Amino acid sequence: MTTGSFIARPNATEYTGVYVSFDGTPASKLPLLVTAFQYRFGRDLEAVTRHLVDDVAIGWEELGSDLLDGAPPGIVAALTGGEAWPSRTLDNLISLDGSPPARMTVTASTIANMGVEWGYVLRPSGVEVFPANYAAAGPVVSWDADPLTDFGNAASWPTVTPARSRAPSTTSPLPARPGTSRTAARL
Repeated sequence: MTTGSFIARPNATEYTGVYVSFDGTPASKLPLLVTAFQYRFGRDLEAVTRHLVDDVAIGWEELGSDLLDGAPPGIVAALTGGEAWPSRTLDNLISLDGSPPARMTVTASTIANMGVEWGYVLRPSGVEVFPANYAAAGPVVSWDADPLTDFGNAASWPTVTPARSRAPSTTSPLPARPGTSRTAARL
């Protein structure tokens, strides 16, 4: 089962982003995004945003462990359970009329029709988390956060009103049982 999400850049009015198909929960996405910013992209917000939002033709199927390139081995092992998998874009889509598939752009006005449960806006101060049922902005997780922070899951985030001061509660981004593979954890 997938949990659709989006990754976006802020713009003059709200945000513009791209769809991500697989595993969009905060427990999965926040460690990847924070680690990618800190290590792979050397704290260069424009570079990470360009890679994750601007340079994607259609959308993301999955964000992979390649986003952890350059991170200390202990962080990579803790976040991946020792497995590696590539980020994959949605390049294999076929439209019903045979035309090339269109970019799966997510904005405040299109989000209701996108089937996403979570959103992540890459702001200068950190990653702003948008549960789909928010009418407004969500909490911001600092770019300086420890990537091994237990960022929680859908049940632990605020669901009615935005609460920038509330920290997410915790569940592990790793599989529940030791030795459970990432693939088995997906099912």
